[in-house]
Formats: sequence, structure tokens, C-alpha cells
Amino acid sequence: MENRKVQYNEKTNLLELEEYMYPLVDCENPNVFRNLFPYSEVPKIAFNDRIVPHNMPKDIWITDTTFRDGQQSRAPYSTEQIVHIYDAFHRLGGEKGIIRQCEFFLYSKKDRDAVYQCMERGYKFPEITSWIRASKKDFQLVKEIGLKETGILVSCSDYHIFYKLKMTRKQAMEHYLSVVRECLETGVAPRCHLEDITRADIYGFVIPFCLELQKLGEEYGIPVKIRACDTMGYGVNFPGSVIPRSVQGIIYGLQKHAGVPSHLLEWHGHNDFYKAVTNSTTAWLYGASAVNCSLFGIGERTGNTPLEAMVFEYAQLKGSLDGMDTTVITELAEYFEKEIGHHIPANTPFVGKNFNVTRAGIHADGLLKNEEIYNIFDTEKLLNRPVLVAVSNTSGLAGIAHWINTYFQRKGDRALDKNHILVEKVKEWVDAEYEKGRVTMITDEELLKIIDEYSKEFGISLVE
Repeated sequence: MENRKVQYNEKTNLLELEEYMYPLVDCENPNVFRNLFPYSEVPKIAFNDRIVPHNMPKDIWITDTTFRDGQQSRAPYSTEQIVHIYDAFHRLGGEKGIIRQCEFFLYSKKDRDAVYQCMERGYKFPEITSWIRASKKDFQLVKEIGLKETGILVSCSDYHIFYKLKMTRKQAMEHYLSVVRECLETGVAPRCHLEDITRADIYGFVIPFCLELQKLGEEYGIPVKIRACDTMGYGVNFPGSVIPRSVQGIIYGLQKHAGVPSHLLEWHGHNDFYKAVTNSTTAWLYGASAVNCSLFGIGERTGNTPLEAMVFEYAQLKGSLDGMDTTVITELAEYFEKEIGHHIPANTPFVGKNFNVTRAGIHADGLLKNEEIYNIFDTEKLLNRPVLVAVSNTSGLAGIAHWINTYFQRKGDRALDKNHILVEKVKEWVDAEYEKGRVTMITDEELLKIIDEYSKEFGISLVE
């Protein structure tokens, strides 16, 4: 039995065994955790009931990959579009820089032109960083442009090490460390993207590797960031779940055993199993200061963690928006739809056309009495999106009245009662449409046309 000393932890007020050293476990054959990932079946979620403590850092923030991972799944943005979105991120993140960084490609002239134009803005936040191939030539390019940090891909699961790179763990580690050293020698801070961490041997490879990365950072006096990449979306946040799928287990291991401080620890999630948002929040709760996101979740396959979602996760956890201007989210959604031509599904939270639209007549009646009954928060104040009612055969008088009052911005004494003659006439028209066999929703254009006709007939002016 090993002889490890017991020492007192002043932070937790507990007696603990001194830290065990985790050496690299080199192996001839890859460990692909076939018991968890049988491939011909749905992946398994296993439990060992080992619980790790919450450890949310005092300061948490968002980093963005819209211009990097977000561009890998769609047509590239133009330079003008990138600069416009970057300006919006600056306004959204506020003076405290809750949106801390944006990462860019540097491969093409268009990419570099966008970087230069964004740098000319002179914003402190979001800081401009890059993502490059692991080569000395690319490191030098980062330095010449004037960037202080760059991302480097360091795949960490045996799936990648053995099957993609055709290396052993020892060979992969030595290769990665030599690349990181080259980066440090140029004076650029490396951000190591640990690809596929939720299928990696955490204690046999990831922690030994991160210990070596921390040593390099100390040697050069330049911090080395760790980005834990849930590349396939396998992460889960259930208490007592086993690594490598346990998000809190990974974050705890990186902090406790690899010595990575919170401010150098970042989570990058994908949404393959609908868990990108909850996993990112869990990473915050258990010790990572940063979560990496993409606007509207645009990214490879099912996408990345949506940036707008984490804005509201932040506000819920911290009890404050800390100066973020959330109305910018609506501006960006409109920009993507109208200028870029990207369709946002109507039921997407916070940004979809119907995210705060109700269709049921009984719900509309409640909204007319008090919108708090059926609206998640004051969406008009926080997102410049007043709550809406879609008109159908179930909307009732209340739904139609609410639609008219919202569209024509009639509030207080100016609001139409559900028994107003105009409301009744529109309701009669709607009922007649469905009696004829209609099954689709009434469009805004149709409503405006019939409202205009009845307004003229009864001499009613809705616009003052």
C-alpha cells in the first residue's frame, strides 16, 4: 500500500491525502470504453455514485466560436458580416466583458481582413484570439498579427490518438508538448483544445498531459489554457455518473489532480444528445470559468452550445445580467434572417419567431389579464420582443384582442377590450375561415388586411 501523507486543506476545512501523481499510462491497444460506447447500440450512461462538490468560480464568462466552429457547418461569413456580428458581441457583453473572447480562423485573406478590421475597433472585449494548425509557421502568423493567444488542437481520446493520428499515447503526448513549446517560444499563449475528452482516458492520459502542460506554462511564464471539448456531445451532468462522460468528474479531475485553475479552464460542448446547455452550465458550477459557445448554436452536426442560451444561464446563476444588453440578441436574430439568410426555427428559445407566441385561446385570455401568467419574463424589456398570440380557431376573442393590441402597440386605456366591435368582427371572420375547412394558422398579412377593412367600415383608427 502506498505511503501518502495526510494534510489539512484550509479551503475545505478537511483532512485530505496528499495529491497522488498520475503518470502517463501508455498502452499497446486503445481503450475505447466499449462498455460505454458499443457503437451498434445507444451509448450507455453508467454510475459509480462518486459525488464531487460544487465549485463555481467567483467570475464566470462566455467565449465565442461563431467565426470558427460556427463557420465549419455553413457558408463562410463575409468580412462585413463578421465585423457586424463582432460589434454586436461587444454591445451584448457589456462593459464587464461577459463575452470575453472571440476566436477566428487565419487561413484566408478574408479571415485575416476580418481580424484586422475587428482589431481596429479597439475593444477590450471580446478579445480576439485565433485557431490555427499546430505549426511554427502558423504560430509566427499569430504573433505578426498581434494576437496574444491561439487555440491548438490536441485530440485526447484513444479513438483519435490510435485511429486518426496512428500514434501511441506517449508519441501523441510528446508531439503535442513539442508543438505547445514551439507556440510558447513565439511568446503566444496556447489554448489547448482537448478534442473528444468525453471518450478519453482521463486519469491515464488527460491528467498526466495537463500536468505537463502546466509545467510548460510555469517554465515560460505564459499561462496555458485547457479547453475541454465534448466533441461528440457525450457529456452528462448526472450526479454520480462515471468519467469520461461525467462533466463534473472531468472538471474536478482537471482542477484537483491536474492543477488547472478555474480561469484557465474552459468547456466546449456539442448538442448531439440535447445536453449542450446543461453540460455547459454544469462546467460553470463545478469549476470552469469559461464556456465556449456559438451564436444560435450554429456548428458541426447538431451544433454547439448556443451563446444566447448561456447569457440567460449566466443571469440565472448570478442573479444579474451584469451589464449585458440582451436586446442585441433580437437584433442579431433579425440580422441573420434578413441579411445573412439563415433560417432560425420558429420554436427556438429566445430568438425563434414563436418563442413567446401562444396559440391556445385559454392562454390568450390569461395573457390579456396579466402577461406574467404565460410569459417566461418581460420579453419586451429584455429582448424587445412583446409577447404575442397566434390567431387560429382556438384563439378566441381574447387572443384576437391581444394580437391587435400588441401589433398596434395599444396599451392601458388605449387597449381594445375583447368585446370591442372590431375584435368581434375579426373573430367572426376567423370562425368562418375554419368552418370552411381551413386547418392552417391565420397569417399576420391576412389579419392586417381584414382589420384594415373593418376599421374603415366602422371608422376606427388603430394608429395614432
